Amino acid sequence: MKINKSYVEMSDGHEVYCEMVCPPSPIGHVHVIHGMAEHVGRYEEFILFLAAKGFAVSAHDQRGHGKTAQRSGTIGFFAEADGFQRVVDDAKEMIDHAKDEFGDLPLIVFGHSMGSFVVRRFIQLHSAGISSVVLSGSGGNPGFSGKAGLAFALAAAKAQGQTAVSEALGKMTFGSFNKPFKNEGSAYAWLSRDNSEVAKYEADPMCGAPSTNQFYVDLFTGLDLIHRKAEVGKIRKDLPLLLISGSADPVGGNGKGIFQAAEQYQNAGMTNVRVHLAEGGRHELLNEIDKEVHYEIIADWMLEND
Repeated sequence: MKINKSYVEMSDGHEVYCEMVCPPSPIGHVHVIHGMAEHVGRYEEFILFLAAKGFAVSAHDQRGHGKTAQRSGTIGFFAEADGFQRVVDDAKEMIDHAKDEFGDLPLIVFGHSMGSFVVRRFIQLHSAGISSVVLSGSGGNPGFSGKAGLAFALAAAKAQGQTAVSEALGKMTFGSFNKPFKNEGSAYAWLSRDNSEVAKYEADPMCGAPSTNQFYVDLFTGLDLIHRKAEVGKIRKDLPLLLISGSADPVGGNGKGIFQAAEQYQNAGMTNVRVHLAEGGRHELLNEIDKEVHYEIIADWMLEND
C-alpha cells in the first residue's frame, strides 16, 4: 500500500505535514502522534502494518518537528502562546481532515511519549468521539520536578527569549535517562536495545534537535494539565485505554509511572484500563529488538476495542 503525503493548513494558517494510507474496506481509523525530537517517518513500518490489518491510518509531524518544522523553519517550538493546546488542536484538525478522506470510521488514537501527553489532553476534551486509545512510552505525574521545570523554563524564556535553546533545560529533563546505559556508547541508548535503531536515530537529521525555552514552558504546562484530577474526570468512563511501556523506560519511571497513570484513570472511574509492561524494553517499543511482538499486542487491542 502507498502512503499519501501532503501538507494540511491548520486554522491559524500553519502548514502541517501529514501521512495517510487507506486499505480497501477499512475497519477503523488509527491516528498516530509521534514523540519529541522525532517525526512520523519513523512510524511508517508500523503504519503499513496497521494498514495490512485493515485500518486506515493517518499521522502528522507536530509543530517544531520533522517536515512541518522544515517548512516553517521553527525547530523545537510550538507557538508563542498556549503551545500545548495548539498542538492538541492540531491533532483534532488533522483527525478531522483524515475523516474527510476515510469516512466516518471508529477512531483509535495512538500517541508515543510526548505524543502520548498530547493524546492524554485530547481525550480529556474529545473522548466522546473515540473508540479506544493507546499510550506508548508515557509517564506518571512529575509533581514537584514538573513545577520546578516550568518555573525554570519560564525564567529562561523571559531572560533568553522564547526561541533560544537551553542546554540546561534539556539536561534537567533528560539528563538522567541514559545513566543506566552509559557504557553502551550512545547518548540515546535509552531509546532501544536495538543498536541499529539507535544508530538510525542518531543519523537522522530530523531527530534529536534541541528544543526551545518556550517548548519546555509548553511541555511542563501540558504535563501539569493532563494530571489534574478535574481534567482526568472529564474522560468518558468506558473509553478503552491501553498503556504500553518498557520496564526499562526512564520516561515511565521503569514501569512505576505507568502504573501510577493507570491508577489515576481507574480512580477517575474509567472501567477499561490495561497496562502492558514489556520486560527489559526501553522507551521505543516500536523500535525494540522484539518490536513485532509489540506491534501485534497493539493491533490486537485495537481490533478488540474497535
